[in-house]
Amino acid sequence: MHHSIIIPAYNEAGRILPYLRRITDYMRGRGNPYEILVVDDGSTDATPSVVDGLSACIPEISLLRLPGRRGKGAAVKRGMQAATGQLQLFADADGATPIEELARLEQALETGAHLAIGSRALASRLPEFSVRAKLYRTILGGLFNAAVRQGGIRNISDTQCGFKLFRRTVAQDLFGVATIEGYGLDLELLYVAQRRGYRIAEVPINWTDQPGSKVRVWRDGLLMMRELARVRQNDRKGLYHTAAFAESLAANPSRRLGLPLN
Repeated sequence: MHHSIIIPAYNEAGRILPYLRRITDYMRGRGNPYEILVVDDGSTDATPSVVDGLSACIPEISLLRLPGRRGKGAAVKRGMQAATGQLQLFADADGATPIEELARLEQALETGAHLAIGSRALASRLPEFSVRAKLYRTILGGLFNAAVRQGGIRNISDTQCGFKLFRRTVAQDLFGVATIEGYGLDLELLYVAQRRGYRIAEVPINWTDQPGSKVRVWRDGLLMMRELARVRQNDRKGLYHTAAFAESLAANPSRRLGLPLN
């Protein structure tokens, strides 16, 4: 398998189908084997049946289901741990980032990066890119990323863009120690990646804000900062060292994500 594309989904019945069709059209045109893993995070709408219906026609699409709502981070981790591709992308279900932007991230890996992350902040400074975001979100996003830099994640201007590509071995390493189940998973992955010495390429991408966002800017921003504080605490405790982390999981089984495939 060449590519795995992981899409976390919570109550996305109304907007996930166009993006899934766009992904399959694009990936088929490239000619490499691929899989799309949609991870349902306890949706209360028709998301699972919508995805199942499409997967009956497109075998590359599979649906994984968490037993209840756990958070975007838990859904992404579940998909990444089930993925088999040599390159593994996670993308938001709303299609804010066109799947064609994958080529930009791949180029970054080809030139030596271990993981590549889409960046709206970098793109907004370049005339050849289109970033259509609400002004207040842009302002608050800038403030959030300034706080994140103070919290220990350096030289990254957009940590939260939901379009990130990993080499398989890097994904296995980072998601093997990840603990955050909410939106702060992005912060944890980047924090640990920097501590591990991985080369992170921040890549400008085209992006368009989509109606129906699940992110509550103020509340979720504060939650993510608390999650970053927890990440720093985990680091001080040595929990991101493989052996120490395994012992921690053994002592706290509730932190595992040993969830069945559906």
